Amino acid sequence: MDTKRSDVVMRRGRPAGPRTIGLVCAVAAAGALLSGCGSSGSDTASPRKSAAPSRAVPATAASLNADQAQRKALVPMAKVDYGQALKAAIAAVPSSEAIAAELKGTPSSPYWDTVVATTDGTAYAVRVDAVSGKAQKPQPQSDDPDDKQELAARLGKATVTAQQAAQTATEKTKGTVTTIELGDADHGNDTVAWTVGVVTTDDWNETTYEIDATNRKVLWMHVDQD
Repeated sequence: MDTKRSDVVMRRGRPAGPRTIGLVCAVAAAGALLSGCGSSGSDTASPRKSAAPSRAVPATAASLNADQAQRKALVPMAKVDYGQALKAAIAAVPSSEAIAAELKGTPSSPYWDTVVATTDGTAYAVRVDAVSGKAQKPQPQSDDPDDKQELAARLGKATVTAQQAAQTATEKTKGTVTTIELGDADHGNDTVAWTVGVVTTDDWNETTYEIDATNRKVLWMHVDQD
């Protein structure tokens, strides 16, 4: 799915996760009446909010927003999944590792925008047909020495593969992986992390996970319902 990022390799920013606020009420001693939170004496307390997202109900065509409708139209048309796309991209660039994949295109012409890199930090973009699985000719990315050095260092730190990160995400949210990318963690300690987007087909929402690329720990998650 298109996420309007201009550089899939060096992306930094990610949306801030939702914050939840709960109200805690005290129950008076045995036999006393239940009082509301605070000192106002109101007999109606605000309901406690849960940090966990509510269970989604199946969305109808009329209730889908633009992003959900786009996912519903595009995702089922991809006969090649992210793993097959990355495998094709790696085959097109010998001795490379997968660092990104994103489902793009239209329902009539879906494709995977993938990126692979060699250990020296040289990155290549490889477009893979999401129906046939055929990879186009790899396109070299930035030749900037600093970019290559930074990417090489990131690859050296990452011990979790793209497939392992995707598995961690889909174990928590059953759905289709539509984006995956290796980058710097935004919601954890100074480390490298995988960002994985999973689309659920009952509501066509996308849940994004940030997963530590050294131990598979989930650092952050966000459900895109807009």
